Amino acid sequence: MSDLILGIDPGSRNTGYAILTEQNGKLLSLRCDVLKMAHMDDHADRLQFIFEEVSKIISSFEPTSCAVETPIYGVDPLAMLKLGRAQAAAMLAITNSDISVTEYYPKQVKKSITGNGNASKKQVAFMLRKMVSLPDEKLSKDATDALAVAWCHLMKQNSIPGQTQNSDKKRHQNNSKSSWESFVANNPDRISS
Repeated sequence: MSDLILGIDPGSRNTGYAILTEQNGKLLSLRCDVLKMAHMDDHADRLQFIFEEVSKIISSFEPTSCAVETPIYGVDPLAMLKLGRAQAAAMLAITNSDISVTEYYPKQVKKSITGNGNASKKQVAFMLRKMVSLPDEKLSKDATDALAVAWCHLMKQNSIPGQTQNSDKKRHQNNSKSSWESFVANNPDRISS
């Protein structure tokens, strides 16, 4: 049985999630959606909703592992606190289901997809559309971000051919000498017309 990865992009108003797997050598997103909580006024209700909905997703899809994007520092401490709580609610649902969970920084995710940790969300979405068979519906940014987290985790777990592992290098993710153009030129197998 192929790995089934649940990727989560936590947020206190919108939490993106995606289920990614590999079938017959192709990457397939079984689900890519958003838990919407903007209509809820109470933050505690939002956290409970995240916990319950992630638990339902896990029960429905039975992923083999999960990946969650880690919040990075921001200007507004209260916003960061809420974001961290949303991440914790999702992670608690995962660990309560006895599934492993791995955290990834946004730059790690971007670099695994585009080769550049400073890539734009638009570049990440472009590459994902080329590499993954997606549901027909238009994907929101949060859903795309969750799919990117799942992709990053799958690459780390399976080391899919064409994907290089640079775990031996001790360079910071921002010290890349390559550009977006050179990545595309050096990885024609990851681009389809």
